[in-house]
Amino acid sequence: MDKLFDVELVTPQRVEFTGKAVSVSCPGIEGRFQVLYNHAPFLSALTVGLLNLERAGETALVYAVSGGVVQVFHNHVRILADTAERSDSIDVVRATKAKERAEARLKSHAQDMDSARAEAALHRALNRLKAAGRA
Repeated sequence: MDKLFDVELVTPQRVEFTGKAVSVSCPGIEGRFQVLYNHAPFLSALTVGLLNLERAGETALVYAVSGGVVQVFHNHVRILADTAERSDSIDVVRATKAKERAEARLKSHAQDMDSARAEAALHRALNRLKAAGRA
């Protein structure tokens, strides 16, 4: 029998997931980490990347996240993400256009262009495309 724990994935807009999981892999700011049953309590910041949620006997869920925090405490994982899009619901056309806009801004070298913001937008768009299987 799989050892399961509770998971909540919440964004400012909605609750993306609540349920049981076998494991959760997250893009931490210090590198990827995995949470399993009876994991030690901890708190970590998230960065842009893929969050993988393995469920017992079901298809794994993959989310494109863009920052936030993860709290692990007594077999409960709470993920407060800035954004989280499930891979099968990502609008690939929209993500592709966002990627192209960010690349165009970076190539323009305009004086008033915020390069850090454009690079962050490009990174988020590429992450969404990767989650959707198109990168």
